[in-house]
Amino acid sequence: MPLKSRDLAIQAAKAALQKKALDVTILDLSGLTVIADYFVICSGESTTQVKAVAEFLEQEFAKKRIRPLGIEGAAHSHWILLDYGDVIIHVFEKETRAYYNLEKLWMDAKVVEIDEDKIDMAGKDKRAIHP
Repeated sequence: MPLKSRDLAIQAAKAALQKKALDVTILDLSGLTVIADYFVICSGESTTQVKAVAEFLEQEFAKKRIRPLGIEGAAHSHWILLDYGDVIIHVFEKETRAYYNLEKLWMDAKVVEIDEDKIDMAGKDKRAIHP
């Protein structure tokens, strides 16, 4: 059974946090655009970390037989976009994220809160994710 968009977004956020991505945010875009239902936005300290987070996300979803429709930006790794249809994942280098500021661009979107303090970096699900 395919994952619902919200579940896919939450799993993406969890996987990004396992790779120590920073400022992981889920934006609920449903009703605002036809582009996607959710954006998952996160940052890395360097292009190396950005690439590692994006590759990890792709590998984790591939294990579940979920393949991206497209991947952009992997060559330079300042902003990698993984397109999973209704869920688009943006992995930014910190400075690039600040420059593009997608959260401000989509300020009407609801934010799905993630309690990062309750995550076990070993991947165990000890976090609370709130609607």
